[in-house]
Amino acid sequence: MENLIDQVLEIWTAGGALMIPLFALGCFIYLGVFELYLYLRKHNYLKHDENEWRHWIDSPNEAQGEIGDIIKYSQEDCKNSFEIRSRISELRSAHIPRIEGRINFANILIGTAPLAGLLGTVMGMLNTFFGMSTGSGGDTIDLVAGGISEALITTQTGLVLAIPAYVIISNLKKQAVELDVFFTRLEIFTIIKHEKGNQNLILA
Repeated sequence: MENLIDQVLEIWTAGGALMIPLFALGCFIYLGVFELYLYLRKHNYLKHDENEWRHWIDSPNEAQGEIGDIIKYSQEDCKNSFEIRSRISELRSAHIPRIEGRINFANILIGTAPLAGLLGTVMGMLNTFFGMSTGSGGDTIDLVAGGISEALITTQTGLVLAIPAYVIISNLKKQAVELDVFFTRLEIFTIIKHEKGNQNLILA
C-alpha cells in the first residue's frame, strides 16, 4: 500500500503544477456525472411495469408512488386533450431541460480535460527545450527528462479523465431519451383514455 502511495505521489510530482487543476476538473466532472446518474435513476419511469402504470391511467385513484402522482396531476380537472397536453408538457419541462443542461455542462467539462492535458504537453515540451538550451551535462538530462515526464503524464491524465466520462455520459443521454419517451407515451395513452370517455358519454 505504501509503495502504491509513493508511486502516485511520484507521478503527481512529475506531472507538474497542472496536475492540481486537472484534479479539480476531474472532481467537478465525476461529481456532476454521479449526481446526474442518481437523478435519472430516481426518475427512470420507463423501467416501471408499463401494464401497471397504463392501468393507473385508466384508474387514477389506484395510482401509487411518484408515477401515480404524475398520472393524477396529468388528469386532474382536465376537461379536454389540450389541457392534458399542457399538464404533461409542464411535467416534461420540469425534468428534460434540467437534464439536458447538466449533460451539456458535463460535456463542456469533459471536453476540457484533454485540452488541459494538451496544455501540460506544451508546458512540458517548453521545459524540455529550456533544459536543452540552458543545461549542461547531467543537468541537461534531468531537465529534459522532467519536461518529457510532465508532457506525457498530463496528457495521459486528461485522457484518463475524459474517456470513461464520455462513456458514462453517453449512457445518461440514453436514459434522458427514455424519460422523454415516457412522457410522450403517457400523453398518448392519457389522451386516448380521455377520448374514449367522451365517446362513451356521447353514446350514453
